[in-house]
Amino acid sequence: MNKSRPRGRPRQETGSRDAILTVARRRFLAEGYDKVTLRSIAQEAGVDVALVSYHYGSKRGLFGAALELPANPPELLAEALRGPLPTLPERLLRTVLAAWGDPVRGPALRALAQAALFDPEVSRLFREMAEREMVGRIAERLGGADASARASVAASQIAGMIFLRYVLRLEPLASLPVDELVARMAPPLRSALAGPERRRPRS
Repeated sequence: MNKSRPRGRPRQETGSRDAILTVARRRFLAEGYDKVTLRSIAQEAGVDVALVSYHYGSKRGLFGAALELPANPPELLAEALRGPLPTLPERLLRTVLAAWGDPVRGPALRALAQAALFDPEVSRLFREMAEREMVGRIAERLGGADASARASVAASQIAGMIFLRYVLRLEPLASLPVDELVARMAPPLRSALAGPERRRPRS
């Protein structure tokens, strides 16, 4: 009589988790989120697919673990928000461009943005992170009754720039030097952060 398979952690060597992450990171960056499957990652890593599910729960869980960034974006944003308000647009732009243009963080960020296009759950998580960590923090720094609206408009400008420059790679935007891009983007971003001018009532 065959013994039933014991429940709990699948029996695999201790280095299997690192092997899974190594394969997953390379595959996600090379092929994108939609085309990669847990089974194909397990096969290449030489482990049972049950072990992948045990460690990471789902494809989204594995994706998040494999593309964990070496620097925390909210911490980078918090550093940019510390300076004076008049130069906030330039600091925000340089912080974002430095992160997305980084040879290590950049590919992971692009993969995350592309995954949000295919998986509604990743899209929701991406949106919640943007609302809480980007719009919320900027609005808190700005202050005022319409701070959230101003922060949202500013975030939409930054997000549009990111998508066109790093995901779609639209030229000549994709090839503009950082200094030139900051000089061109800072004025409209400053206007968005300031909000619409209040018209004085006619006498």
